[in-house]
Amino acid sequence: MNYSYVIAIPLIPLALFLLLGLFSKKIPPSISGWIGSLGLGTSFALSLYTAYHYYIEAKVNGIYQTFVYKQTWLAFSDKLHIDMGVLIDPISVMMLIVVTTISFMVHLYSRGYMKGDDGYTRFFAYLALFSFSMLGLVLATNLFQIYIFWELVGASSFLLIGYYYTKPSAVAAAKKAFIVTRFADLGFLIGILVVSYYSGTFDFSELNNPEGFMISNWASTSFMGLSVFTWGLLLIFMGGAGKSAMLPFHIWLPDAMEGPTPVSALIHAATMVVAGVYLVARLFPAFYFVEDGFALTIVAYVGAISSLFAAIIALTQNDIKRVLAFSTMSQIGYMMLALGVSKYDGHEGLGFMASMFHLFTHAMFKALLFLAAGSVIHAIHSNYLKDMGGLRKYMPVTHITFLIAALSISGVPGFAGFFSKDEILAAAYEHDMLIYISSVAVAGLTALYMFRLYFGIFWGKDTQYEHIPHESPWSMTLPMLFLAVMSVVGGYIHFSEFVSADHIPFEAHLNYSLAAIASGVGILGIIIAYILYKKETNLPDKISNTFGVTYKWAYHKFYFDEIYLFVTKRIIFGLVAAPMAWFDKYVVDATMVSIGNMTVSFSNKIKGLQSGKFQDYAMAFISGGVILAIVIFYLWL
Repeated sequence: MNYSYVIAIPLIPLALFLLLGLFSKKIPPSISGWIGSLGLGTSFALSLYTAYHYYIEAKVNGIYQTFVYKQTWLAFSDKLHIDMGVLIDPISVMMLIVVTTISFMVHLYSRGYMKGDDGYTRFFAYLALFSFSMLGLVLATNLFQIYIFWELVGASSFLLIGYYYTKPSAVAAAKKAFIVTRFADLGFLIGILVVSYYSGTFDFSELNNPEGFMISNWASTSFMGLSVFTWGLLLIFMGGAGKSAMLPFHIWLPDAMEGPTPVSALIHAATMVVAGVYLVARLFPAFYFVEDGFALTIVAYVGAISSLFAAIIALTQNDIKRVLAFSTMSQIGYMMLALGVSKYDGHEGLGFMASMFHLFTHAMFKALLFLAAGSVIHAIHSNYLKDMGGLRKYMPVTHITFLIAALSISGVPGFAGFFSKDEILAAAYEHDMLIYISSVAVAGLTALYMFRLYFGIFWGKDTQYEHIPHESPWSMTLPMLFLAVMSVVGGYIHFSEFVSADHIPFEAHLNYSLAAIASGVGILGIIIAYILYKKETNLPDKISNTFGVTYKWAYHKFYFDEIYLFVTKRIIFGLVAAPMAWFDKYVVDATMVSIGNMTVSFSNKIKGLQSGKFQDYAMAFISGGVILAIVIFYLWL
């Protein structure tokens, strides 16, 4: 089958962006929401059509084939050139489903959530631009194409995070996200340049070929004990760590919650932040085969540490969207560590499959959590737990959908998160016991902080609201109900039959003993949350006081923001930039000013020689003639 039509999937949201952006003042808001939703619905339908035919027809001799449709854009040599096109393989098809599903649901939800907003049409234009950027990223055929769309995703997120541009905190959050990820993307760009210089190609099919020329060519070139290829991969992973909010580039993610809640669901729960995971998965053969997977080991430990770090912080936060933000960071860490502990062949590649499986299920239940949180915020106009309680009586649909998502992310048996998370834990158990123990601990912490949210919002104290809360309109609840269904049934997909590291399907089985341990820890977390937060008590305060400094550090996110501010303001600006600014002003500028002043002064002294007055020139001529005559007369004598 010819899959060249897939290019229409990202081009539809691009056309929407141009239409809604150029004619935002002329298109009525009631129509712009439908235009955006129908456009993304079309991309969603095309993605489903592609997935259906690909997974049925693209298997040859038991191996899923890769299809590439591309055109050369910039040619540097016969071999080194930048192409633009689409790459169709198991993970890109899976990502098409993820991106278009969540984007379509967010478009539908935003019709109700953003109703009455002054920038309604502009908001849908930004959503379309982001969808185009992310779809272009997942279909990229080479490193430079993915980098182009990578940066366009960053620009789109800047617009969406800073959507409320009259709100200083939103503007600051947008700038913070943009700047922090730019530092990480600098590493990504350098990594791309290193790769292209030594391998002579940007193309994924050549870079990922285990039997190709690449590995042998790079083996003889090393720096500080590692091959140049390993350094290139680590720099590329630096870009992925920034986009996926891994340590130490995580500080932008919580602040990004300043954007409208549908933005949080689209960008910071289901699509943008998994771009780093997708990048590592796209280059997985290269990560695995070079230097016994040293770069992959770094990926595993960065993911594991980030996952535990974020889960601890999430326990202490009171803004429900920030709790979900740190939850996202923790779950992305799960995906990263799963890639890091994976092998390449068959069942040995369980970690790769588990990472992609969890990416899929996480997209559904985390988007649902954000949309349900948005429904709550829409009803009571507050993000904080202290302003909530007893909302199950007023918002039954939001209550049940949030509960389903919380059960899924907590890994309760029967829900989607249970299946994908336990595959990750099984892969970690086979590879690294320390990472496995850390991951089990995160499973318990996840259940604890998620049900802290659940009980705090829907049970807890019986809050007396100024205005009686009410359920959200159908335009908001319908997407939530769809995602609630996917948060259950998504786990029953035999994912290993569709996605694997070597494109060869295999049969995966639950490790029931490991699943029992993880489920037991998760249920224990739920029980603790029930005791502490089901009813209003002083137990949480007593526990936080018991932990004292540790709780304070976690509440303040281990002071990473303060550390970065200290480094930038006191060290970079104070100790480096200030002396250089003084040198620039009092040495460089002063020297240039002095030269200029001397030139002006000298000009003032000699400008009389060209006064434009005839008598001055006549006097100079006669005087010159007399002086010349005297000199000649003197020499003659």
